[in-house]
Amino acid sequence: MTDLLEKLRPYLEMARDWAVTPAAWGQAVALVVAVLGARMATRALRPILLRVLTPAEGARGVIALGQRQLARLMPLLAPLLIAGFVAVAEEVIRGAFGTGGILGFAKRFMLFLVVRSFVRDVLRDNFLRTYGRFFILPIAAVYALGLLPVVSEYLSQLKVPLGNLSFDLLWLVKFGLFGGLIFWLGRWSDNRSQAYIEGQTDLRPATRQLALKASVVAIYGVAFLILMNVMGINLTALAVIGGALGVGIGFGLQQIASNFISGIILLLEGQATVGDYVELDGGEQGTIVKMTMRSIILETFDGKWIVVPNEHFITTRVVNYSDQGSANRLEAEFSVSYDTDINLVPAIIEAAVAKHPKVLDSPAPPDCELRGFGESGIDFAVEFWVSGLDDGPNKYVSDVLFLIWNALKDNGIEIPYPHRVIEIKGQGGAPLAG
Repeated sequence: MTDLLEKLRPYLEMARDWAVTPAAWGQAVALVVAVLGARMATRALRPILLRVLTPAEGARGVIALGQRQLARLMPLLAPLLIAGFVAVAEEVIRGAFGTGGILGFAKRFMLFLVVRSFVRDVLRDNFLRTYGRFFILPIAAVYALGLLPVVSEYLSQLKVPLGNLSFDLLWLVKFGLFGGLIFWLGRWSDNRSQAYIEGQTDLRPATRQLALKASVVAIYGVAFLILMNVMGINLTALAVIGGALGVGIGFGLQQIASNFISGIILLLEGQATVGDYVELDGGEQGTIVKMTMRSIILETFDGKWIVVPNEHFITTRVVNYSDQGSANRLEAEFSVSYDTDINLVPAIIEAAVAKHPKVLDSPAPPDCELRGFGESGIDFAVEFWVSGLDDGPNKYVSDVLFLIWNALKDNGIEIPYPHRVIEIKGQGGAPLAG
């Protein structure tokens, strides 16, 4: 301990001598005046800014949105004003005494507090808060200590080998810093563009899906190119490397490429889109709930999801029952007793079925047909058109059968049930009397 104190003694004596100089006292006084002035300015400005930045109740639009976003920055007001006042005081002291180290450190420290408050109190996006905590705050802390040039020089000398290539840690830090920010901006732009495109109800669903996929590719492609330019990566060399990699792994990605191209063809032709009810060549049926770059997701009426590669919609037979609201023909079978005047049945049934609110008059009204003469009764069937499928929330055939039952009962027409005659023969072959 004695040896350590002896080594530090010259520095302690230097600090003591400097502390009694006019420059040191001037910086201390200037720092106190700057902090007090900034706090007074904060108390005066905060109520005015809150009043200006508070939009009218229920107000919407760009101006109201801008006011709300600026109001979220109010926690930064006090440290920003202190940093500003200290920066002015630093310039004054440097002009008077030629030094201002204390004020410079105080300014950098207040800027660190601004960044810390911004990350902790202003940012709401989980990705941005994590990004700020692990990238922005450490850089701000190093800057506040005045070590940013030293740390940057040290990181630039640490090389990381990667085969025949190598890069320094400073380049890696820059890549994480700029890459995270650029791709967050890409994701934000993607979300906004998707919300705008999905709101264009005048466009066909297939066109909207194609526009969504095109916007995703364009936004992230531009983000990638910007990142490469910022990092100083030669795009020509990247193209050569990409071509070599493409040749090497192309055979392994044939199916993915095929599904990608098939998805674009489906969106362009509009043969199937979200909301359609389809039946695949293998017998699977379901409603299309999502179309991705690689596959189409079907949801069955029992809640199961079926992931179907896009290529199957191009190379195999697919039955589309919906085609965005087209009508489907269904039929309900029934029988009447042989005692019925069958000439009256068609008019009665057609009138009853037409009362159903979902039964269409076009392309054809309900049509009751005689199908045959059965063992127990006369067989009829009524054909009718609806916009939808008889499954899930829609029970068209069930509803129509209820209407048929009630119509037949109201008109005194009997619905038959099987009759059987049993003969029991005794000894000698004569029937036994029961």
